[in-house]
Amino acid sequence: MNDNLKRQLRRLATERPYQFVAGSAAALVLASGTGALLANGDDAAAPRQTTTAVAEIAPRLDDTATRSQARAAAEVAPSASPSATSAAPNPDLTAAAAPKPTASKPAAPKPPSSKVLDYDYQAQTTYYNCGPAAVRNALSATGIDSDQGTLGAKLGTTEMGTNSAEDTTRVLNQMVKGNPYKTRMIPGNAATPAQMDQLQSDVVNAISAGRGVVVNIAGDATDVDGGWHSFPGGHYIAVVGYEDQGRTVKIADSANPAVPSYWISTIALANWAATRGYSA
Repeated sequence: MNDNLKRQLRRLATERPYQFVAGSAAALVLASGTGALLANGDDAAAPRQTTTAVAEIAPRLDDTATRSQARAAAEVAPSASPSATSAAPNPDLTAAAAPKPTASKPAAPKPPSSKVLDYDYQAQTTYYNCGPAAVRNALSATGIDSDQGTLGAKLGTTEMGTNSAEDTTRVLNQMVKGNPYKTRMIPGNAATPAQMDQLQSDVVNAISAGRGVVVNIAGDATDVDGGWHSFPGGHYIAVVGYEDQGRTVKIADSANPAVPSYWISTIALANWAATRGYSA
């Protein structure tokens, strides 16, 4: 066998499977077409019926799938419930539950470092009228005008004098609205540091409020200018001003019209009021 014949046989063997496959495919197409022609009778009807069948089946399948998916989604999806809706915060309840801001009180203004009241001085009319005179001088700073005779009757003053600071406090509160005066007693022979501080605070508060202070004193004291004042049997004076945050105070003294007023330290005044007391 020559070489040319061998090459032809190898080519035929190589191409035969593909020819067989192609032929089978052509036969299948021809058989399908023939079956369609036999079933429907003409060329035009077959495509329409086939297309129509596909068009009708697809929507049905889609509709069925759509309805099935909708039912599945409805079963899986959580239904809305009143509790889920009510979980949202109620603005009315939230506003009611929230604490309301409270208006804080403004801080009280600090008293001035010094203040002297505008008062009307009067000396005592009798040697035992120091109590009524001191009350009268203190009241004049608040604009209350009274006479020593009337005040003496209220105080129970006699030739022996006025009993105690309890009486001056009582009468001052009768004359001034609001009962602002209180009695502070210093029972020992000397004031304690706490009593000195209390007197200073009481004087500043009273003078800042426009009220004079009445002090029942006994013994001796020296003012800031070196003046000496002695009342061994007891005496009443009025405090009508202060300086240096109350460390020194101004005294209106009815005993001697030649020396109607002077300044004294609060420490000295507290010791001067020892065994007695004051109305502030």
